[in-house]
Amino acid sequence: MIHLIRVDPRLHSPMYFLLSQLSLMDLMYISTTVPKMAYNFLSGQKSITLLGCGVQSFFFVTMSCSEGLLLASMAYDRFVAICHPLHYPTRMSKTMCLKMIIGSWTLGSINSLAHTVYALHIPYCHSRSINHFFCDVPAMLPLACMDTWVYEYMIFVSTFVFLLFPFLGITTSYGRIIFAVFHMRSKEGKKKAFTTCSTHLTVVTFYYAPFTYTYLQPSSLRSPTEDKILAVFYTIFTPMLNPIIYSLRNKEVLGAMTRVFGTFSSSKS
Repeated sequence: MIHLIRVDPRLHSPMYFLLSQLSLMDLMYISTTVPKMAYNFLSGQKSITLLGCGVQSFFFVTMSCSEGLLLASMAYDRFVAICHPLHYPTRMSKTMCLKMIIGSWTLGSINSLAHTVYALHIPYCHSRSINHFFCDVPAMLPLACMDTWVYEYMIFVSTFVFLLFPFLGITTSYGRIIFAVFHMRSKEGKKKAFTTCSTHLTVVTFYYAPFTYTYLQPSSLRSPTEDKILAVFYTIFTPMLNPIIYSLRNKEVLGAMTRVFGTFSSSKS
């Protein structure tokens, strides 16, 4: 997806620039947990250094927060394109698109750095065995030898800000979009709008549902096994499925694949 959007001029629009960033985040997201998990499984050495745990936790939280903000930016992009098409060139200029991308990465990194530094400075005096397949901060808290209710509350607030606020923005945007689409006279326009929006909503649902269940519930109401099962969805399945969903359900992306890889095949022959 990143390569297609970079080399095909027809995909040089704000929607696809945002999509290329989503693909990059998904690539880094899955690279944060899966290689180490696979190594531990194949070698039988289920261990990680404190520094390695901090690095893994930092990138995981950065990607999760940044992706939530980026999905909200993508929803706003579709809202302006469908509900205010004449204002689209000014509201979604290259400068605005760049600000959205930089803002998503920056806010996600700052939030992640604060959580990671705090988690690494907590004194751990119980077992050093984390009941998870990666260094997830909530899974590390039961090992602490101090009361962590204040930090757990901060995790809740952080989840609310970086997940629920963007989700409310996405819901509002698509509520307005659905209302506008129903009043369209062109059947072709309706079909194109529904195809684009349904693709994005599919990705949003896969991303937000397990996160919301895991991080907005008190730890006493869920088990470590549930956390691990749900973590598989947002650390492996969702990043893996996103490029497939966007490529198979988007005619412009499929056309770009034909043009780019068709040209590549011809030049090789």
